[in-house]
Amino acid sequence: MDVPSPCVKVCVLGGDQVCLGCGRHIDEIAAWGSAAPAVKLRIVAAARERLARIDPQLRSQAAAQ
Repeated sequence: MDVPSPCVKVCVLGGDQVCLGCGRHIDEIAAWGSAAPAVKLRIVAAARERLARIDPQLRSQAAAQ
C-alpha cells in the first residue's frame, strides 16, 4: 500500500521545525522516502494534529511566500 505524501508544496519551517504547509516535522520529511506504510500513516495523522494547532493566519502567510 502506497501512502501519498501530505506535501502541499508550501515548504516553510516554523521555529519548531514543523512545516507550515503539511504539518510534518523536519525529521519526518527526511524519513518519508524510506518509511514503511504504517509509519507514513502515523506521520500523516500526527501532521494533521499539528496543523490543527497552527494559527491559520501563520499558515496563510507561509502559503503566500
